[in-house]
Amino acid sequence: MSEREPLRVVIADDQALVRTGFAMILAAEGIDVVGEAADGVKAVDEVRRTRPDVVLMDIRMPEVDGLEATRRILSAGPYVPRVIILTTFDLDRYVYAALSAGASGFLLKDVSPEHLVAAVRLVRSGDALLAPSITRRLIERFARHDGQAATLHRDLSTLTPRELDVLRLLARGLSNAELAGRLQVSDATVKTHVTRILSKLGLRDRAQAIVVAYETGLIVPGGAGGGET
Repeated sequence: MSEREPLRVVIADDQALVRTGFAMILAAEGIDVVGEAADGVKAVDEVRRTRPDVVLMDIRMPEVDGLEATRRILSAGPYVPRVIILTTFDLDRYVYAALSAGASGFLLKDVSPEHLVAAVRLVRSGDALLAPSITRRLIERFARHDGQAATLHRDLSTLTPRELDVLRLLARGLSNAELAGRLQVSDATVKTHVTRILSKLGLRDRAQAIVVAYETGLIVPGGAGGGET
């Protein structure tokens, strides 16, 4: 869809105060909140009914939790919105599982209004919402230690040596600009490499690419490739 069209959001959270607060913040910035839900079943129904661009999904809800609701939404196709997971814990195994299932990132519920608005706009543009150090710690903690959550195993043999280098650096949380500087190539070349990696591995965005890098052993938790940059 065009970036000029109103951004449409569904908010799913079992706390009415959270839903109301987030809705007010988004509406004040011209973002349309087209649906709300207090549980996972209603969230799936609201997404099907309203076809939003972005879903703010609480991870812990009654009936069906946010993880299962995310799986249902992202497997429905062909129309698939972007999903941002809401959580009170930055290192939550359910957040990791949601990233594996295709969520585009996560936010802590005490997020600032400015960050909330920026995050919704960012994922609508097709990017992943990653706080590199937190995301990497999250994945290092749970990757290859949670058999049920580890759903993104991929064959990396389809990637060229340069694409493997890009994936390693991407998994360390480097931005496109940082990747370009490290590899001494243009931003456009980095974007092409990232697009090809996602396409070859059948991934939605950078969040899933980071999960794959750890689950396949390309990056070893605690190793040189997984350290802070």
